[in-house]
Amino acid sequence: MRKLIAIVVFVLAGFATTQAQNSAKFEFESETIDYGIIKKGSDGVRVFKFKNIGDEPLIVEDVKSSCGCTIPKKPEKAIMPGEMGEIEVKYDTKRVGHIRKTVTVYSNAEEPIKALKIKGQITDDKES
Repeated sequence: MRKLIAIVVFVLAGFATTQAQNSAKFEFESETIDYGIIKKGSDGVRVFKFKNIGDEPLIVEDVKSSCGCTIPKKPEKAIMPGEMGEIEVKYDTKRVGHIRKTVTVYSNAEEPIKALKIKGQITDDKES
C-alpha cells in the first residue's frame, strides 16, 4: 500500500511540474488601433506595441491581415522576456470608407493565435 501511495504522489508531483512550464506571453498596450477620421491619402502606418511578460523568448512566426488593403510587418527577431516589441500595420488610405480589419498574430506565446483590430474612417479630401 505504501508503494502505491508513493507512486501516486510521485506521478501527481510530476504532473504538477509539467503544468507550470515556462512560456512566452504577450501584453499589448492596446489590442485595437483607432485611426479616427483621416483624409484619403494620409499616412496609414500604425504600430501595435507589446511586452513579453513571459519567461521565454517570444517568437512571432507570422502576421496576417483580413484583406490585402492592410499590410502587417512582424518583428524580425525574438522578443526576450521583459523586452518590448512592435507589429507595424500599414493600411491603404486611398480607399474611402470605414475601416474594420483584423490582424492575426501567430506565435509561440501561451496564447499562440492573437487577433488585433484596426478601425477608423477614411474621408475624401474633396470638399462638398
